Amino acid sequence: MASPSYRLAALDQDFLLGDSMRGVRFLMEYAKAEEALRAWGVRSTIVVFGSARIGPDGGERHARWYEEARAFGRIASERGGALVGQPGQPRDNVIATGGGPGVMGAANRGAHEAGAPSIGFNITLPHEQEPNPWSTPALTFRFHYFAMRKMHLAMRANALVVFPGGFGTFDELFEILTLRQTDKAPPIPIVLFDEAYWRSVINFDELIAHGMIAAGDLDLFRFAEDAEGVWSCLLDGGLKPHQSIE
Repeated sequence: MASPSYRLAALDQDFLLGDSMRGVRFLMEYAKAEEALRAWGVRSTIVVFGSARIGPDGGERHARWYEEARAFGRIASERGGALVGQPGQPRDNVIATGGGPGVMGAANRGAHEAGAPSIGFNITLPHEQEPNPWSTPALTFRFHYFAMRKMHLAMRANALVVFPGGFGTFDELFEILTLRQTDKAPPIPIVLFDEAYWRSVINFDELIAHGMIAAGDLDLFRFAEDAEGVWSCLLDGGLKPHQSIE
């Protein structure tokens, strides 16, 4: 009875964390978040990404990016459908971020200030990431697998808003752009905040000149310079605010 083989499989941590159970762990990471999101009636999201390294006290540009992300989180939550008036109504366009600080914390904070729930999809890192204090506790998740985290970020997304950032931000941006370019995901509006920043760090025209992308691929996204502009771009790109179910 003391043998590890006698333990109930569901209670045997050594077994569950072994190589043979990797597929099961993938399923568990999918199912746990899925169950919580359904319980909260989250039907669709607006994914907001950007640097974890900026904040309201980080200099003029950083402060502007932070405050505009915060304002957008509030605007989208108030107008998009994250706030519902009746029990059982689904929530649409709920702010979803990578759960960390910086731009992500700002967007979650704006939603919180609007009285709306928001989502934080955190990832376990060697230098432990702490969730920001603004995402709704019951919708604050932690993943081991980047792939499953990416899936949850993408699968309900009605839109993607990308503020200035580094490698992680680029990763999420190009993930969604590739899904859109290859028609592996439905058309959703993608907005890049601060055109000057993005054109300074990515030479889109050179990608076209070298034949790496088609000129029409630049139509997959638009630029905006303030929170209201982001919201307008999303609406122009086909975003539908919440509609009640009768």
